[in-house]
Amino acid sequence: MASIPNPAAEKASIEAFRRDVIEASKGALVLVDFWAEWCGPCKTLGPLIEKVVAARAPKVKLVKIDVDANQTLAAQFRIQSIPTVYAFLDGRPVDGFQGALPERELSQFVDRLLQGVPATADEAALEEQVNALVGAADEATAAGAHEDAAAMLGALVQELPERHDLVARLALALLAGGNAQGAEAALAQVPADSKDEIVARARAALALASEAPAAHDDLAHLVAQVTTHPDDHAARFELAGALAARGERDAAAEHLLAIIKADRTWNEGAAREKLLTMFEAAGLADPWSIKTRAALRAIWFS
Repeated sequence: MASIPNPAAEKASIEAFRRDVIEASKGALVLVDFWAEWCGPCKTLGPLIEKVVAARAPKVKLVKIDVDANQTLAAQFRIQSIPTVYAFLDGRPVDGFQGALPERELSQFVDRLLQGVPATADEAALEEQVNALVGAADEATAAGAHEDAAAMLGALVQELPERHDLVARLALALLAGGNAQGAEAALAQVPADSKDEIVARARAALALASEAPAAHDDLAHLVAQVTTHPDDHAARFELAGALAARGERDAAAEHLLAIIKADRTWNEGAAREKLLTMFEAAGLADPWSIKTRAALRAIWFS
């Protein structure tokens, strides 16, 4: 038997929608989940969207609308299949999707839309404090005070563990101080699918550091081997890796470029891949990366 809409209930639901969605979206991202009790995919999406929203509250709010109990609203939004999710910002729908997305795609959908949510006064003040501490940590690193830098960034990560960029900065500070094990432990907290640029930098820097020779190891034997046998690409590549791990970027790049110039396909292009890792660790906008990429292009396209 078809249900008969209750006019008073329908009016109340429309008023609630205006308050909880239209007005609320002027200060936060509001997700509206159209669902029904009999809908199987709704039961899959429901717990996931609640988890994603809870992790980002109060910047994100969730309003669930049962299409059977709110037929007028469902008709206004032309809901033809469920689950259907609409995202509202500044009083209007800005995006949406149908069906049950996996958690990763759902997180990406929400995080992309969050970029359009203006920061509150409290959030702006917090970000100012974070930037000040990050700046102080950068100055400490530049002065060689790596433990101080790691301590400042560690305190920030403890307060804001969800900030993967801060975790990556902590890892870089630990690496600068020679604590590769600590950096690895820090980065283990960051999801493997993170696309944050500074996370990629930290992971690349950790990969380079993993090739660092023991403190007592002398590279003289590798230098002698490369000097005597300049075509020994394996020895030159090992020397370049050790130099890169020690932070001697120019010397490492010189050896890698020499391999590429002699045989760009050696070891399935390992020298070029190593350079690309070094660029990622330094940051593509870093002056050293720009200069060395130009040298790589000159050889590659000669």
